[in-house]
Amino acid sequence: MSQLELIKYQALGNDYLVLDLPGPLDELVDRMPALCDRHRGLGSDGLLAFDPKAMSVRIFNPDGSEAQKSGNGLRITAAHAVLEHGAGDHFELRTADRANPVRVLQRNGAEIVSELDIGVPSFRAADLPARFDGEPESVQLDTPVGRVEAMLVSVGNPHCVVFGQPVTKERCLELGPHLERHEAFPERTNVQLCEVISRARVRVEIWERGAGYTLASGTSASAVAAACMRRGLVEDDVTVQMPGGSLQVRRTSRGHLIQSGPARRVFRAMVDLEDF
Repeated sequence: MSQLELIKYQALGNDYLVLDLPGPLDELVDRMPALCDRHRGLGSDGLLAFDPKAMSVRIFNPDGSEAQKSGNGLRITAAHAVLEHGAGDHFELRTADRANPVRVLQRNGAEIVSELDIGVPSFRAADLPARFDGEPESVQLDTPVGRVEAMLVSVGNPHCVVFGQPVTKERCLELGPHLERHEAFPERTNVQLCEVISRARVRVEIWERGAGYTLASGTSASAVAAACMRRGLVEDDVTVQMPGGSLQVRRTSRGHLIQSGPARRVFRAMVDLEDF
């Protein structure tokens, strides 16, 4: 197989490889665990397959599964569209569920700061899906490492926002695998441990479905902000602090969540898939 170019980007330490379509997508997805390995491969939290003609993106986890949405992935795709394809300051990126409006706020060399409309969050268990009725304000989930209290949020992908637990990497590594694959979530879920610091700031640790422990996640930040707003714990503009850095999330009068933050190009790699 001839060589192909992959470009690596990171957004607050959440990193993705980007492939421009058309390209050998099926072969890449088959080799995702090897490509994403941090010691034996290129190292990545996933793959973004970008179609510059349709301005659309498909998002793949390191285990080869496809994700519905990624906030950091979309901002990385936006940076790629600007840096590699000359996109302007206002455009839309299409994912499986919707068109996602993007506004470029700053251009700093290889770094693009953008604002992304995540949409209106849903608290309906059926939208995750989760095996609960209606829009529960709180659910109790039993795991081999203890019972937790959580709130269910969908922002185009599923989230389980956990309150009342130590917001540490160690506890996230304990709870994350069990909650991701809990019987309550037939399609698995993303997991966040959340601590409200003030009316304007929350702190989280993140376990991503299909990726594991993650330094930052845009949809996780949005889901946590939505859960805290719904409970009246924070204002409509909140900073979500993650190990990799912070994102700003605000809620509009129409209920949309607007997320802003940076994404940076890291390197280009010429890859022969036969090597993996």
